[in-house]
Amino acid sequence: MEFNVGDHLFLKVSPLKGSLRFGQRGKLTPRFIRPIEILQRVGPVAYCLALPPSLQGIYDVFHVSNLHRYLPDPSQIIHHEPL
Repeated sequence: MEFNVGDHLFLKVSPLKGSLRFGQRGKLTPRFIRPIEILQRVGPVAYCLALPPSLQGIYDVFHVSNLHRYLPDPSQIIHHEPL
């Protein structure tokens, strides 16, 4: 799989290490972390991601096997009115 700079991806989290490392625990922990933007391509199978400040202690280069393509769907956006 290949991605372009500027694409948004989901970052895969391993069930054992990821639940503790990324601050989420429990039986129903998510398998993927929110959409993250690609900053640059490091090698043929590695990408540098723009991680949020809450994940600043984690190295920002990931193998392509830990990434999942994010396809935005405008029909899933919920517009709400303040009460």
